[in-house]
Amino acid sequence: MSEQAEPGLSEPFAQEDAAARSGSVPEVPDGVPHVVVVGGGFAGVACVRALADAPVRVTLVDRRIYNTFNPLLYQVASGGLNPGDVTYFLRSLHHRQPNVRVVHEHLVGVDAQARTITLLNDEVVHYDHLVLANGVTTNYFDTPGAKEHAFAMYSRSQALKIRDTLFVRLEVAASTPRTDDGLRVVVVGGGPTGVEVAGALAELRDQGLRPAYPEVDGDAFSVTLVQRGDEVLKSFLPRLRRYGAAQLRRRDVDLRLGAGVAAVHPDAVELTDGTRIPSDLTVWATGVHPHPEVERWGLPLGHGGRIRVDREHRVEGVADVYAVGDVSISPDDLPQLAQPAIQAGGHVGKNIAALVAGGRTTPLHYLDKGTMAIIGRRAAIAQLFGKVPVTSGIAWLLWLFVHIMGLMGGRNRLTTLAGLVTRYGFPFHRRPVPIVGDVPTVRPPKPGKD
Repeated sequence: MSEQAEPGLSEPFAQEDAAARSGSVPEVPDGVPHVVVVGGGFAGVACVRALADAPVRVTLVDRRIYNTFNPLLYQVASGGLNPGDVTYFLRSLHHRQPNVRVVHEHLVGVDAQARTITLLNDEVVHYDHLVLANGVTTNYFDTPGAKEHAFAMYSRSQALKIRDTLFVRLEVAASTPRTDDGLRVVVVGGGPTGVEVAGALAELRDQGLRPAYPEVDGDAFSVTLVQRGDEVLKSFLPRLRRYGAAQLRRRDVDLRLGAGVAAVHPDAVELTDGTRIPSDLTVWATGVHPHPEVERWGLPLGHGGRIRVDREHRVEGVADVYAVGDVSISPDDLPQLAQPAIQAGGHVGKNIAALVAGGRTTPLHYLDKGTMAIIGRRAAIAQLFGKVPVTSGIAWLLWLFVHIMGLMGGRNRLTTLAGLVTRYGFPFHRRPVPIVGDVPTVRPPKPGKD
């Protein structure tokens, strides 16, 4: 028996299919509210999914054609996972949610009075409700040389660049006589991202790369973590901070605490106390900031250039425009993490659905389910519901479960589970085989040639 289409919606969606095939954004059909969601990250996807059963047409705009599970990007950067394991094809959302279409383009302008947005291809899209969930980018805090010489890790391409650069420079170190011991890697930032990057690189070195590069004297590379404050993992309870620092030191990560980065050079990191740390690869794992174009949209901005919203995540003083996720700042000043983004995005989607149905909206009541960080094999920390500390193997299993279930798509969950088990599980961890990319052949210069 054929499925009967909902009255009044089948024709607009047929028109939309034709427009999608032509590569343009379809006009909004009369009588069908048009919700435009900008950003296919945690907040944007949560908002789209919350509108699955609403009588609306949803257009999801993103500069990329995939969703990235950012909490596992460091595993890509350290050769533990394939990039496809942590990314999800956004157009696949349409299979289970026929009222959504994905537009691969970049937002450049917002006209709240005309209820339109402008894309980079000069296309103007009309909306009834607009949700800005376009995320943030790396903040270098105007540190001299940081943007030019440090590697950020906020996108899939950046993670791959770190991975490939690491192996290129290892091959160079293996074929070039050096007077010092191995390659030097410096990680800037002592938050969860920096700690996870440093821990993953240290385990990669100790379990697989040290015997793989016998040409390099000593360790394959050293890992130094730089943190401006006196402790790592400042957002966690003191007990968890101490555990995290101890586990990093156990893995021979050199902690440089109490001084920030004054400048980044091609071969070194200079600290504010005058110390100069040699570095062959500098990873910038601290600080985020909204994209520069946000300042040109004429919306009210708060601390850090984020869009000011009320407790319903409606942009202050602007009708039918919402901001969720890292790009927004609410009176509750929610942390820039995945859980607040998911909860805010889903709540805004439900509020829009309520408005379309003639109902009332409600403020977001954020539930702090907890935060986690992994240092290495059987070493992790979890702060559940904001106050319950968990460490060691139990925290590691919780971390594994939460991150696997947080991925979009069954294939991603399965391949990521396999990748993490073969990296950390017994007995696979004894001889891990990192995932590598193309590395050009390194040849010494011929005699008589410069």
